[in-house]
Formats: sequence, structure tokens, C-alpha cells
Amino acid sequence: MINSNVFDYISVLDQAADATWMRHIALSNNNANITTPGYKRQDVAFESEFRKALGNCRHESMDAKVSRVRRTTVKPVAYTDYSSLSYRLDGNNVDPDAEPVMLAENQMKYQGLMAAINNEFQNLQAVLK
Repeated sequence: MINSNVFDYISVLDQAADATWMRHIALSNNNANITTPGYKRQDVAFESEFRKALGNCRHESMDAKVSRVRRTTVKPVAYTDYSSLSYRLDGNNVDPDAEPVMLAENQMKYQGLMAAINNEFQNLQAVLK
């Protein structure tokens, strides 16, 4: 059997895309509940976990770091923001100005990840020709 790491980057990009989609759902729920009294915003933490999994060793190649991340499977962490900060008297802490911006930023990240996955598959297709 051939031992190949050809799908390492695709696997890691797939994990990141899944986490970005999960964050999209959380941010969409926040936008839908902007006027709900007592609603607490939700979010998904993935990038910090991903950075920890990659590590900050300058002497390790990116291929080695990605291979390690692929083996460990970094999981996104959903959380509810229970901070005492509230934008309304009814306890809702969703910022109606910031949430749409975060949603747009997240959509751009997702589109970039999808483009990177497509690029990896195009590279594989070119090699196979």
C-alpha cells in the first residue's frame, strides 16, 4: 500500500469549512433573534483551536503541521455568550450592527475555503492527467 499524504490539506480544509458552516448557523440564529428578549448570542470557536493544533514551531514544515492536524481532528466549540454586556434593557446581548458584519466575514472565509478545496482537487486532477 502506498503511504501518501496527498489528502492532508483537503482534510484540514474540510474541517475548517465544516467549522465555518457551523459558525454561519450560529450567527444566522443571532440575527434571527435580534429582537428576542433575553436571548444570548452564540458563536463558534475554531480558529484558536486550529492555531494551537498547528503549533508555532518555526522549524517544522507546513506539511508536517498539516499532517499532525489531520490526525488529531480539531473540533469546533460552540458556546453561548453569557456576558453581562447587554444592548437592551431586556437582556438581549446581540449587537444589531456587528452581527451582520460577522456573518459577511464568515461567508467570505467559507467561500475562500471552498475555493482552496476546489484548487486542491484541480491540482490532483492535473497530476493524474
